[in-house]
Formats: sequence, structure tokens, C-alpha cells
Amino acid sequence: NKLTEAIIGSAIEVHRALGPGLLESAYEECLCRELTLRCIPFERQRALPVEYKGVSLDCSYCLDLLVASTIVVEIKAVGAIDPIHEAQLLTYLKLGGWRLGLLINFNVPVLKRGIRRMVL
Repeated sequence: NKLTEAIIGSAIEVHRALGPGLLESAYEECLCRELTLRCIPFERQRALPVEYKGVSLDCSYCLDLLVASTIVVEIKAVGAIDPIHEAQLLTYLKLGGWRLGLLINFNVPVLKRGIRRMVL
């Protein structure tokens, strides 16, 4: 959809400017700036409680970004996306009740190879 395309376009812009090799926090900061410049609403480091047997537990989970209250964006700067990274995003989608997520690994030569779109 158009929002997903805009998020990916923003990430590509950040990757073009910075390239691979930085910390995840730097990419997150720059992606937030790019989303702001494009007037795309988002929440950063949104707390995600775990519901267990009717009780909301604060387990210190935080989404990197929640864009337009609908798309979870998990940012990585790792050698390769592993199954545990995909499982993390899927878990966030389940816990929060969202359907769509993007896993973006900035530590790649071409960002297109570092993006996974996941639907719950």
C-alpha cells in the first residue's frame, strides 16, 4: 500500500545517505527525521505490554516505530536477518493486534535486500 511504500522510500533515503555500518539507534533517529519531513505520523519506542490471564504486564517491550497507528517497523543493523528477528516482529504484531509489519535491516549494501514485509 502507499503507506508501506512511503516508509520503504524513507528508509531507502536514509540508507543512501548513511550506508551500512552504523548502530541501529542512528538509523532509527534518521528514519524518524525522514518520516517527519514527509509528514508521516509515527510513534517512537512505543511500550508494548504483555497480556497474561487478564493482566497487563510491563515486560519492557518497545516497538521501534508504529507508523500511522497501523504498521509496526522493527529496525535492525545486523549481518543478516535471522528467524528470531522475524519471530520478534510477528510477536509484536500479535501482542498489539496489528496486521502489518516491516523488518528493515540497514546493514546491507542494497537496502532492498534488507527489507521483509510481514502480514499477520
